[in-house]
Amino acid sequence: MKTIFDKNIREELIDRIDKISENNKAEWGKMSLIQMLKHNTYWNKWILGKEDHTYKQAFIGKIFGKIALKKMIKDEKPLDKNIPTSDQFKAKESTGNIESEKSDWILLVKQYESYNNPSFIHDFIGKMTKEQIGILVYKHTDHHLRQFGI
Repeated sequence: MKTIFDKNIREELIDRIDKISENNKAEWGKMSLIQMLKHNTYWNKWILGKEDHTYKQAFIGKIFGKIALKKMIKDEKPLDKNIPTSDQFKAKESTGNIESEKSDWILLVKQYESYNNPSFIHDFIGKMTKEQIGILVYKHTDHHLRQFGI
């Protein structure tokens, strides 16, 4: 399984992020390019514990979270298109600097080399192992890069 904790995988993702330009258009979903970039910087800060986040699993996640996780990470298959995004991760602002957002995202991806956030609890899935986090972060990143044809 591909994981963000593999140096070669991180470098592959960074190369793909670096290829993002204003010419990339969404192949599915409702996010603009800048919203996707902002979504990913916020989401990765959440995973990495880089800001003051409250980690709590939603009630519905207590019922279905582990089932969803198992489906998402059971094989190499990419995440499905049009997966719903929790409200806290929806970027409202649709303006910004693409190069700056790319740089921020790349810096966050590099930080997975020394990942340590024992407080992390996914808002839907709940508590996850480091291995599960690594696979999910890879798949989430790949999902949004594919969304914009990268």
